[in-house]
Amino acid sequence: MDSNSPRPHGSPVRAPLILASTSAYRRELLQRLRVPFAVQAPRVDETRGPGEAPRELALRLAREKALAVAAAAGPAWVIGSDQVCACDGEILGKPGGFEAALGQLRHLRGREAVFHTAVALVDPGGDVQVREVPTWVRMRELDDARLRAYLLAEQPYDCAGSAKSEGLGIALLQSVRSEDPTALVGLPLIAVCDMLQRSGFELLGGEPA
Repeated sequence: MDSNSPRPHGSPVRAPLILASTSAYRRELLQRLRVPFAVQAPRVDETRGPGEAPRELALRLAREKALAVAAAAGPAWVIGSDQVCACDGEILGKPGGFEAALGQLRHLRGREAVFHTAVALVDPGGDVQVREVPTWVRMRELDDARLRAYLLAEQPYDCAGSAKSEGLGIALLQSVRSEDPTALVGLPLIAVCDMLQRSGFELLGGEPA
């Protein structure tokens, strides 16, 4: 059952919080909230469905990841997330190596890409919230020499779009537009905080209002 309505406040949350992801970037982001959590691999087939739009792909995978871990974990708060980068209708996944990354950066230079970052939360009662936070990124017009120098310096081969905005990759970007500055890194924390608090999970201590 999907729900985006606030749940009634009650006693402090006792169920565990689990991040359904092995991404170091998402783990580091969630640590900013200073709440204990476990990490579990979701084991979800991430193959794109026929004709599936980038936004819908990100939303579906975030939901499936959270539900897959929740099904095995028992009563828990489970966060799943996924990010899909699209430019001119083409999806750019994790390059995995230098040549593929260089090809992505060549394709992106001077253009605007949309990073569809989706997050899902399953609460201990089985209710699911899902949200997508888009980020529009325009890349600078940089020559191959500069693109190669960047890739050799940072080696962002596990990042869709081949640029780490939280690192040296910021030098490749001309502009970024988003309602959540953490969405581009991989986990939209403003959305996560809202979803947790709507479900009765108190982040700042004390009794809920």
